[in-house]
Amino acid sequence: MSLIKFLDNISNTNSMNAKGSRRDAFKQFKTFGKGAAIASIPFGLAASSTKSKAAGFSMASAAMQASPTDVLNFALTLEYLEAEFYNMGLESGIIADENMTVFETISKHEDDHVEFLVNALGENAIAKPTFDFTAGGLVDPFGNYDDFLALAQGFEDTGVRAYKGQAVALAGDDTLLEYALQIHSVEARHASKVRRIRGEKGWVTGGDAASNGIPLTQFDAIYAGEANTMQGGVELATLFDEFGGAQAVQEAFDEPLTMDEVLAIGGLFIVSEEDGSDG
Repeated sequence: MSLIKFLDNISNTNSMNAKGSRRDAFKQFKTFGKGAAIASIPFGLAASSTKSKAAGFSMASAAMQASPTDVLNFALTLEYLEAEFYNMGLESGIIADENMTVFETISKHEDDHVEFLVNALGENAIAKPTFDFTAGGLVDPFGNYDDFLALAQGFEDTGVRAYKGQAVALAGDDTLLEYALQIHSVEARHASKVRRIRGEKGWVTGGDAASNGIPLTQFDAIYAGEANTMQGGVELATLFDEFGGAQAVQEAFDEPLTMDEVLAIGGLFIVSEEDGSDG
């Protein structure tokens, strides 16, 4: 069963009631090895292993090994971020009518991801962090549609690179790798669609934000390394000069992001790792 079909199923309460509790449906996640490293998280932001105190496991712990609960909670933090961003965008009224269906669909995907992970973690699910989508006043995504689209593109482009960066680390767990790659492909479709809405190419081009239609150097980290033209130790730009040279090679490959790089990007939008509403 594909992850997207599975997410649709868990959103259907009647279906889940007929087949048993949602907690039972996620028992497979309890079997992840205790030696799983933080590097196996597709897109890590800060999190902890308890619901009441998300700040207990800080971003600085990214280099340490984590329990299965910690791994899933890092992933949940990202999904909280994306889900809240799109939900706030829909509620703000900033989204153009012609793009409403697109962002309603993306928002549903992110909400489903949150539900998926919360049910998998049960009482160990972290509280939702507090986010600042202005990045400290740098952008105004819910007052300026161009800013909203730029930030959506940045989140999705980051997600694609982050999943690629962790694929090798997931190779030891076939189930986790399968789900991660399915989510990776969905992130890529989100990214391509948002980029097209913005009038950009459907793929990343160049190694900075400006080359991808975002004129803010603070977001350069999202695209750092994308100007690479060497793959497998072979310089491809000269080999394929007649087909577009360096630019064509850059656009043909998505470069991975390391965990530290992803954490630095995510940190721009986290105000607090604990949602005050949870006490």
